Amino acid sequence: MPNWYVVLNGESIIGGIGIIENDFHVRKDLRPNICALYVEEEYRNRGLAGKLLRCALDDLKNENYKKAYLITDHTSFYERYGWKFLCNVVCNDQSSARMYIYDLEE
Repeated sequence: MPNWYVVLNGESIIGGIGIIENDFHVRKDLRPNICALYVEEEYRNRGLAGKLLRCALDDLKNENYKKAYLITDHTSFYERYGWKFLCNVVCNDQSSARMYIYDLEE
């Protein structure tokens, strides 16, 4: 860790996701963190985000992690992929974000 994944269309990056230890929040015990999930607007609604999430989570599971975490301001996107709201966390800049958890053992 960290790990970074990209989706290419030719030589253009059209999507990506990362796995890092901590995504700039004060809960250092909640790790590893999925971060920077992004798909270019013209490629959205084609399942790329779900495939990126699945790839990252499969790698974490293969490395024997039991849980994965992420922070977001979204309120319904990640639930579609099996993530569960865990709590609100304070970020390093003192803002607040929603923390989600994914159980890799399910």
